[in-house]
Amino acid sequence: MLSHLLFTIDSIHDAYSAGVSVHDVIRESLNRIKKTGDEGIYLHLATQQRLDDAIAEVGDLDLKSKPLWGIPFAVKDNIDVAGMPTTAACPDYTYYPKEDAFVVSLLKQAGAIVVGKTNLDQFATGLVGVRTPHPIPKNAVNPNYVPGGSSSGSAVTVSHGQVAFSLGTDTAGSGRVPAALNNIVGLKPSLGSLSNRGVLPACRTLDTISIFALTVEDAQTVFESCSAYDDQEAYSKYFAFKPSPIDIKNIVMGVPSVATRKLDNEIQELAYEKALDFWRQAGAQVVEIDFAPFYDVAKLLYQGPWVAERYSVLSPFIDQHPDALHPVTYSIVSQATKFSAADLFNAQYRLKELNLQITKLLKNVDVICTPSMPGFVTLEQIEKEPVEANSRLGVYTNFVNLLDMCAIAVPGLCQDDGAPSSITLIANSGKDLAIHELAKIYQTEQANRLGAVKQKIKPYQLSLDISETINIAVVGAHMKSLPLNYQLTDRGAKFQFSAKTKPKYRLFHLSEMTPARPGMVQSEQGYSIELEVWALPKPKVGDFLNDVKAPLSIGTIELESGQEIKGFLCESYAIENAQDISHFGGWRNFFVNNQ
Repeated sequence: MLSHLLFTIDSIHDAYSAGVSVHDVIRESLNRIKKTGDEGIYLHLATQQRLDDAIAEVGDLDLKSKPLWGIPFAVKDNIDVAGMPTTAACPDYTYYPKEDAFVVSLLKQAGAIVVGKTNLDQFATGLVGVRTPHPIPKNAVNPNYVPGGSSSGSAVTVSHGQVAFSLGTDTAGSGRVPAALNNIVGLKPSLGSLSNRGVLPACRTLDTISIFALTVEDAQTVFESCSAYDDQEAYSKYFAFKPSPIDIKNIVMGVPSVATRKLDNEIQELAYEKALDFWRQAGAQVVEIDFAPFYDVAKLLYQGPWVAERYSVLSPFIDQHPDALHPVTYSIVSQATKFSAADLFNAQYRLKELNLQITKLLKNVDVICTPSMPGFVTLEQIEKEPVEANSRLGVYTNFVNLLDMCAIAVPGLCQDDGAPSSITLIANSGKDLAIHELAKIYQTEQANRLGAVKQKIKPYQLSLDISETINIAVVGAHMKSLPLNYQLTDRGAKFQFSAKTKPKYRLFHLSEMTPARPGMVQSEQGYSIELEVWALPKPKVGDFLNDVKAPLSIGTIELESGQEIKGFLCESYAIENAQDISHFGGWRNFFVNNQ
């Protein structure tokens, strides 16, 4: 019944408003997981009893206080979920947390429901997604590519539309590389904005939880639901995030200079140039910067003593269970013993020097735009060169947390070979909302696919100028989530508000029309009828009216507020033998009670 439902937050909430139950959506989520047939995505699924308890816990529909009400999500298996094992893809390391990670608890309070824990590069060490003792998750877009890591399962499940969003972690790019490889959004917030309490550390000074979603809008909604200061987490920070309008014409965008750009082939270069052309045409000032210092910072993460930070977390376990680790993971973490305390201080001095150079380069730059990765890596390539291929994927990601910046990976147009493309927007700590807004513009204007699902993204709604639209009131099948709503959304219409008419209308069921729809007529003994108001771009009005068939027509409707608006009415001859459904107060209520 719900196989065609797009798993975005708005779409799922529209389905709930139309009478779909949370049980239905969670059942559909599990059906999609099963139907995909990829045993490598999840390491643990919630039991039916836990799901039933979670559904009971969210209570009645309440989108005001619970913005994620009834939304299914997945959690990377290095983040604690009470009642589910945490393994970090190392069975011998398994433990059962009694409490949720702080971020998970906030998401549950917002109404979201955990369906399972996802696979990863063991101990979150890697960008490829294949360093696991379990079956490797298949890339959702092309099974020949690596799925990306370390948050492999979390990215793949979102790309398939099995859940609306998922949690990953990101130390070196684990929340951005898998997003790029699977054609989804990967939000890496400012360090400290999401609490790491209840997260198994990789490099504690550089770790953050990350968010995967099909759309930037959903990723930001999740971010806003779980971004909070945690006074029990030493690395938590307080941020006063405030949304502000973005004028692209005032944006100075730094990009890697041609001389310092690292891309695998001409296809990647062309895709990146197309992205930059978009920003230029949108009015941004695109300036080239020397990216050599950024690459030098990136090398410090895995070629310097920060590897010792990974070892510091796992050393007791590694010493007692060396055979429990994936061979590549062990080879990386065990390098820690070759670094001295002096090496660490020297690396910190070098980082400070590079940071100073970069600060000067970015003096007049608002945001950086890079490719999310130099190119794709295949399973065959990673088998031949497991470390080198992994390192190549991190060229544009490894430096971000060392420089204390925020970032978001966002899909764009498919490349000439059909593969997805992705850019990453990067800014200084605390500038999260600004890059989210830019990413939203880019995705909705450029991306022609959402993950691996069939549906397309809606046009960027904030670009609608009220002076360039006409408000249309709809009372039936054109309402949100109902069969003819696409006739509005495909033309770029934006939902404005729900309202009621003055009590001078009656509503009838026009049973002979397909799909089912109502007819509203004026009446002295009338009712207040629920409706929705949509802003339709003026150039699309004529085209839309061509789809309005008799006995329906467009006339003037009086709202309860006294406002007059153009909307759907019905010729009186059509209601002679029609069922009067006015007492339901609206088509949606009638629809829900007569399924």
